[in-house]
Amino acid sequence: MEEMVNVYFYGKKYTVPAALTIQTAMEYAGYTLKRGVGCRHGFCGACATIYRIKGKNELKTGLACTTQVQEGMYITQIPYFPTDKRTYDINDLKANQKVMMELYPEIYSCIGCNACTKACPQSLKTMQYIAYAQRGDLKKCAEESFDCIMCGTCSVRCPAGISHPMVGLLARRLNGKYIEPEAKHLTKRVEEINNGDFDSAMAEMMAKPIDEVKDLYNNREIEK
Repeated sequence: MEEMVNVYFYGKKYTVPAALTIQTAMEYAGYTLKRGVGCRHGFCGACATIYRIKGKNELKTGLACTTQVQEGMYITQIPYFPTDKRTYDINDLKANQKVMMELYPEIYSCIGCNACTKACPQSLKTMQYIAYAQRGDLKKCAEESFDCIMCGTCSVRCPAGISHPMVGLLARRLNGKYIEPEAKHLTKRVEEINNGDFDSAMAEMMAKPIDEVKDLYNNREIEK
C-alpha cells in the first residue's frame, strides 16, 4: 500500500500520496493548474507557497514544485505579490552605488532581521546580496542573487518593504552590461544570426519529426 498523508488545501482536507510534491498533490486532489506556474506554461517561481504543520506554530515557505507534502500540512498559495519594479533605461544608468540609492532607496531601511534569507526557497543569502547592493558592490550582488527565480517570497516577509528580486535583477543587468568583460563569441554569434547564417539549418530542423528533434537534443554535444 502506498503511504498516504492528510493535507489541507485552502482549509479543505485531502488524502494524498506522501511521495508527491505540493503541486502534484494539488493536481491529485483535483485542482487544475492552468496558468501562472512555470512548469505548467507560466512563470517559474509563481508557485510560491505558505504552509504550517498541524500542532506547530512556525510558518514556512517553499515552492510547490519542489516541496514534498507532509502529514497535517496546511497549505495556501501566495497570490501575485506586487514587488516594486522601478522604471529605467539601462543605457542611462551607471554601475555605481548611487544607482541603488536613487532607484531602490528602501534597501537602506533593512533592519537585518534575515527573514528574507529564511524565506528563500532557493536557499539564497538574500540579506547578504542586499548588503552588497547597499555598498554598491554590484558584481557580488549579481553573483549572490544569480539563482533567484523572482518568486517574491522574500519580499512578502520583509518588514522594510524591500523588493529583493528587483534589486538583484538590476545588479545582474548592470553587471552584465558594464562590469563583466564582453563575451566576444556571443557578439559574433548574434551577428551570424542576424545575417541569416542559420536560417537554412533552422528550417531543416523545423521540418524534422518531433521524436527526431528530441533525440538530437538528448544526445547533443554539451559545451564544457
